[in-house]
Amino acid sequence: MPVLYLGHGAPPLADDERWTGELASWSAALPRPTSVLVVSAHWENDPLTLGATTTVPLTYDFRGFPRRYYEVTYPAPGAPELARAVTGLLDRPVAHDEARGLDHGAYVPLREMFPEADVPVLQVSLPSLDPRELFEVGGRLAPLREQGVLIVGSGFLTHNLSCVDMSVGPDYRPPSWSAEFDDWAGRALAAGDVDALLDFRRKAPAALLAHPRTEHLAPLFVSLGASGASEATTAVEGFWYGLSKRSVQFS
Repeated sequence: MPVLYLGHGAPPLADDERWTGELASWSAALPRPTSVLVVSAHWENDPLTLGATTTVPLTYDFRGFPRRYYEVTYPAPGAPELARAVTGLLDRPVAHDEARGLDHGAYVPLREMFPEADVPVLQVSLPSLDPRELFEVGGRLAPLREQGVLIVGSGFLTHNLSCVDMSVGPDYRPPSWSAEFDDWAGRALAAGDVDALLDFRRKAPAALLAHPRTEHLAPLFVSLGASGASEATTAVEGFWYGLSKRSVQFS
């Protein structure tokens, strides 16, 4: 299976017909996975923790949105066998939280990619924000690809909400810091320049503006490790409220 890193945005991004269409087209071109292993920007927990392995209510990890966003459902099957495989592959303590449902970094894109909710899904936490540690975690998980598991890192390639103007439409011209970081990252991903990506704080333009805190880039490093540091192909590009929604596939 390939490995993905995708931009999930806030829950209202699911109202964007262009984005939902891009995700649907992307998933249609993928081999059908036996299950999905997803790491989201919205769950940090050390030790690394596995979410529910049965179907439980979603985690609505946001506030201030209209009620309809809290009524979304995505009853994907759990993946207990995948949970056992993940535990066996990792050389670290692994915790379990059977009450934790998928958060919006997982279910928002998966509802568009696998709308029938018929593919088992397991979410794992980010045990750290350290790029090299996450790259190593991804490398440990790489054998799952041979079992048909789709490994998905879900974040946003630029993420600075303090600089987002929600009073205007989502398609306004991105600020220079977001455009410059997106361009740099796109070129580094296409070239397979893992060293530069892992050292993005020093190598990338406008890194501190693009990511004042790095949780939305962190899932990329898991995907990089799981991919075997292969080159990436861009599947979705463009900006949403000035933030880069570039999403890539590692073959």
